[in-house]
Amino acid sequence: MRTIRRLPSAFFPALAMPIFNMIVFAGTFFAVTKIPGFPTDRSINWYMPLGIMMGAAFGGVGLGFTAIRDIETGFYDRLRMTPTSRLSLVLGPLMGTLVRIVMMTSIVIVIGVALGARFSGGVLGVLCLYIAALGLATIGAGWGLGLAFRFQDMRGAAVMQLSIFLVMFLSSAQVPLNVMTGWLHTVARVNPATNILRLARVGLVDVGNPDHLSWNAVWGGLVAIGVMGTLALTFAVRSLHRLSE
Repeated sequence: MRTIRRLPSAFFPALAMPIFNMIVFAGTFFAVTKIPGFPTDRSINWYMPLGIMMGAAFGGVGLGFTAIRDIETGFYDRLRMTPTSRLSLVLGPLMGTLVRIVMMTSIVIVIGVALGARFSGGVLGVLCLYIAALGLATIGAGWGLGLAFRFQDMRGAAVMQLSIFLVMFLSSAQVPLNVMTGWLHTVARVNPATNILRLARVGLVDVGNPDHLSWNAVWGGLVAIGVMGTLALTFAVRSLHRLSE
């Protein structure tokens, strides 16, 4: 947060990407809402959560980039010599990242509403979107830090970026499962990111849609966040202990 106050421009790239994705996807694929069975008649309602989720995922993974830089400059060596616990070296930066994700999500929502997005689920729909964003950022942060501690150089950065792109785009990011066919439907169906995206969109689909504020659409996302978040943070902490050996 001190970095943002001292140098606000450092926050702009992390904010620009979700806004850009939201506007580009909603404008390019506006006709997708004409597909029979599409959950909403507003393309911005479908792609605003995608923009936020992409921003959250890369915002979390960004911790890994920072860790690699700190490892290469020797800053992490000094941190490990302090009496602080290894867990705090993971949770401390994570908390700062989650604050930035809340800021990013809030700004993107305001812009999305100005462009025509409507929360059919009211406050509960907004809350689900925040939970999904924070959960995905936590998963990305744990994964990014774990890879940074394992690789200890910029090789880990390539793996971080590629893995996030694959996970996000081999999901229901573009269209819902019910209009997918072939191998993509099979992969997206078992992809945890699909459940998290479904959670993010429960308050933005049409009122008559089965996913609208439905527990069936919520619980899968919560489980995915809980399980994947725990695994990712455990991976980060264990990788840090391995780095310290």
